[in-house]
Amino acid sequence: MFQRDYFMRMISQMTEALGQVLGLRKQMKQEEALLVLDDLLDKHFRLSSKLIRSLSDEDLIKVMTTNGVIDTDHLQAIAILMKQEGVLHGELGRETECYGMYVRSLRLFLRLSLMGAEPTIVEPREQIKELLDLLSVYELPDSAKRLLMEWHEAEGRYDQTENVMYELLEASAISPEEASETYRRLLEQSDEALAAGGLPREEIRQGMADLQSALKA
Repeated sequence: MFQRDYFMRMISQMTEALGQVLGLRKQMKQEEALLVLDDLLDKHFRLSSKLIRSLSDEDLIKVMTTNGVIDTDHLQAIAILMKQEGVLHGELGRETECYGMYVRSLRLFLRLSLMGAEPTIVEPREQIKELLDLLSVYELPDSAKRLLMEWHEAEGRYDQTENVMYELLEASAISPEEASETYRRLLEQSDEALAAGGLPREEIRQGMADLQSALKA
């Protein structure tokens, strides 16, 4: 009961703070809005805002895990705040900081979706789509693309899985053997699922043949 009450208070305070951030943005007071987000991060997550920003998403998940249970609610909240911070940096013309926060938020939401986290605050899938749109003018880092490829596969978007896979192959971020293994997993799906996912079985077999030819060349 205490944990649930604490969570509800956190959501209430987050909602209030995000409303304050929106108001400050309208007044063109983005620096003040960033301070509001800092304060929110410092208050609710047992870690300083500086430390939260310095941790990788893998390490952040470890910190937010107690007795093997991942606190997905707090991770969702952090991902939301990182996205908002990205928006503010973008409005201040700080492209590098904006990009960095969007990517970090995207990675967290991808992991949350892959975990099957309950959408207690926001729906991770919707946030992923929004962030991909915001990041569409940029090149994603390979580490984020690997997560994205895994997510597309889990969501049944097999054509998108293949597209990201080839981007990673061209960047030598995955091996042809890893790509072949991806194709083998997809071949385990039904014809109906593959067709719905935009990648019919024959196209997968052709892709595997092309990979084998490239390996022999």
